[in-house]
Amino acid sequence: VGEALDAALRGAELTRRLLAFARRQPLKPERVDLNHLIGDIVKLLSRTLGEAIEISLNLAPDLWPIVIDPAQLEASLANLATNARDAMPQGGKLMISTTNRHLDADYASLFPEVTPGDYALIEVSETGTGIPPELIARIFEPFFTTKEAGKGTGLGLSMVFGFVKQSGGHVNVYSEAGVGTTCRRYLPGAPSGCDVGCGRWPQPGW
Repeated sequence: VGEALDAALRGAELTRRLLAFARRQPLKPERVDLNHLIGDIVKLLSRTLGEAIEISLNLAPDLWPIVIDPAQLEASLANLATNARDAMPQGGKLMISTTNRHLDADYASLFPEVTPGDYALIEVSETGTGIPPELIARIFEPFFTTKEAGKGTGLGLSMVFGFVKQSGGHVNVYSEAGVGTTCRRYLPGAPSGCDVGCGRWPQPGW
């Protein structure tokens, strides 16, 4: 019975991540103080990542609020942190920062899915092994992984990608072999007084 339950739970998690990549998971967006949410989840991450991983925060005090599903945002942060830990088997540094960014028309012209506007940026960097240039373009593909067999499903980053896109945001990754990897997630800033259904939040697929 225990094995059957474990298999069912793994199947449910697999389905959830595939729905996230396909941007079809049900979301429960609400107005979120991003810095507060990050501070809470880092308290948990510091225990799960181990003493060999040093976590540092650089959070902008004037960060714009966002309207997003907080549970899914926490899950995406946990996925990135787990990947960072696996990329630093001998230990290292995990840095999480936030800031306000305006993505203009010139930037949007390079990424067709980007809508020019104001965004809250979450940047997660680690000092791990890095990702070879020829693999960067594939890291968001479902079931693609650079980990050893049995060490990952290949759905963690695809879930992050799908969730950010479904939330009306943008994600990119920069990496250097032997130096580390940085993942930047741009989430639409919510103007004062704006709540669910306001601004650039996509309505379909909620």
